[in-house]
Amino acid sequence: MSLAARAIALTLALTAWSATAPAWAATGGYAGRAQAQSLIHSLKKAGFSAGYVRRILDSAHSEPAVINAMERPAEAMPWYKYRRIFIRPARVQQGAAFVHAHAGAFRRAQTRYGVPPAVVAAILGVETRYGRHMGHYRVLDALATLSFDYPPRAHFFLSELKQFFMVARDDHVALTQVKGSYAGAMGLPQFIASSYRHYAVDFNHDGRTDLWQADDAIGSVANYLAKNGWQRGEPIAVPAFVSDKDSAHVKAVRFSTDTTAQALAKQGVQPAAYLPPDLAVGLVTLQGEHTPEHWLAAKNFFVITRYNHSPLYAMAVFQLAQAIRQALSADADHSG
Repeated sequence: MSLAARAIALTLALTAWSATAPAWAATGGYAGRAQAQSLIHSLKKAGFSAGYVRRILDSAHSEPAVINAMERPAEAMPWYKYRRIFIRPARVQQGAAFVHAHAGAFRRAQTRYGVPPAVVAAILGVETRYGRHMGHYRVLDALATLSFDYPPRAHFFLSELKQFFMVARDDHVALTQVKGSYAGAMGLPQFIASSYRHYAVDFNHDGRTDLWQADDAIGSVANYLAKNGWQRGEPIAVPAFVSDKDSAHVKAVRFSTDTTAQALAKQGVQPAAYLPPDLAVGLVTLQGEHTPEHWLAAKNFFVITRYNHSPLYAMAVFQLAQAIRQALSADADHSG
């Protein structure tokens, strides 16, 4: 193909792309956007120089891959496929090793917040594989892209972008350098900026809150769960049996702790393990490979969904925590 023919082909391809590209497809230069003016004004009131904010916004790059990832979340897949991502022997053993390596921080977190080590470790395992995979997007680019180039969630992410400026200032996070997930989540626990500000703690008392440091991440996850209602010593979930004749009726039970184990038992839902009859529970039904899986979920299950709203996520955390706990128990038996 001649050079001229290639140029014509490229022009036609770009024209076709522009005709079909989503309305929010764009390239950086965000300080000039209309939506940026309210952000600049708000940050100026919080003590930032308007010129500084404009320079930072104009240094951000549009990341189309961020939008693609937002529209294809893992939580959209069926449970039996989602489970396979996280409940793997290697991740279980790495979780047990992580608990052993940071045993002191896990004990202190359990004493202070009431959250078992295996649960905290499981969240870190699901989020970043205990710090091995913390994201490769610049947080600034991810948040700017979602704030200005993705209208469906623009309001939420514009607020997170403001919070990120404040995290960078108050917690000494490198505003233009730090990397995270496609949604702008950071550190071992993948806190978004607002969660960083509200729940992150300086758990090793070194004078700064650093979610890339294990002790602070452990304490911060436990604090997050505790402040969202974690019930010390209470169960998370147990499998349930639902008879065929009752299945159509119980599907109407909402995804919340709006009933009790005893009330559901009268409707034909039987727990596979003992639950206090008056324990507040909700029925959660997930898509198994061949048949539905029914679970009675207590409040702590729904507390985990405050971290990520998907019941698949909460169940993955729960089952990974169970496996880590079993691995820790086996380690203790061998060492004893």
